[in-house]
Amino acid sequence: MSKHKIVNWLIFLLLSVIWGSSFILMKKSAEVLTGWQIGSVRIVSAGIVFLPLALVHIFKIPIKKIPVVLASGVLGNLFPAFLFAIAIEKRIDSSLAGILNSLTPLCVIVIGILFFKAKMHNRKIAGVLVGFIGLLILSLSKGSFGNDDIGFTMLILLATIMYGFNVNIVSHYLKEVNPVHMATVSISFIAIPAAFVAWHHNVISIARYDADATWPLIASSLLGIVATAIATALFYLLIRRAGGLFASLVTYAIPIISIFWGIWDHETITIIQLSCLALILCGVYLANK
Repeated sequence: MSKHKIVNWLIFLLLSVIWGSSFILMKKSAEVLTGWQIGSVRIVSAGIVFLPLALVHIFKIPIKKIPVVLASGVLGNLFPAFLFAIAIEKRIDSSLAGILNSLTPLCVIVIGILFFKAKMHNRKIAGVLVGFIGLLILSLSKGSFGNDDIGFTMLILLATIMYGFNVNIVSHYLKEVNPVHMATVSISFIAIPAAFVAWHHNVISIARYDADATWPLIASSLLGIVATAIATALFYLLIRRAGGLFASLVTYAIPIISIFWGIWDHETITIIQLSCLALILCGVYLANK
C-alpha cells in the first residue's frame, strides 16, 4: 500500500473515532439540554475556535467560491447538527442514529448521478450496498426501530441527504480550495445563525444559573470543537485526497465506534452484531478497491 493510501486510511480511522463518539456526547447532553440548545452550542463552539483563522483564510479563497463554501457549511454542518440533536433529544436510539447516518454514501451516489452527472463503477456501488446490508442487519438485530421513531428518523434521513449534496459540492466545485481554509470560513459563518438560536433558547442563562447543565454544555462544546471544527477540516482534506465516495464511507465505520461506546456504557454486543461489522468493512474495502 502506498504512503498516500496509508495517510488516507489514517484520516479515515480518526474521523470514524471522532464522529462515532459524537452520538454518545449528544445523548449525554440531551439529559439536560434540548436539541436546539445542543446544536447551537456545538456550532458556536466550533465557530469561536475557527474565527481567528477564518479572518485570515477568507482572503485566500477565490471570491466566486465563497458562496459555495458557505453553502457547504450550511448543508454539511449547520442543519445536520440541529437535525441529529433534535432526533436524539426525542429519544431516538443513538446507535440507530449512527446506523441511519450510514445512508450518506448511498445519498452521495444517487445525488451525484441525478444532479452532478457523476459516473460510478459497479464495484463501488456494490461495495456501498454490501455495507448498507450489514448496517440493516445490525439495525434489525438490535431491534431499535419502532413505529414511534418514524417521524424523527426522517430528520436524520434529511440530514444524510444534505450530507450527500455537500460531499458532491465539495468534490465537484471546491477541490482547488484548501480544506482548512474552507472549514474555518464556512463554520465561522454558520456560527452567526447558531448564536441567534442559542440566544433565543436561553443558553447563556442556563450556563449561568443551572448547575446541572455544566457537563452537558461541556459535552456539546466538545462536539463543536472536535466533531465539527477539527473533523470538518479532516473530512474536506479526505475528500480532496481520496474522493467524495471514499470520504463518505466514514459513515460505515461510525456504528463500530458507537457499539464500543455502548459496551463502555454497559450495553451488550452479540455475535450477530460482530458479523455485521465484518460485512460493513468488506463493503468499505470493495467500494475503495
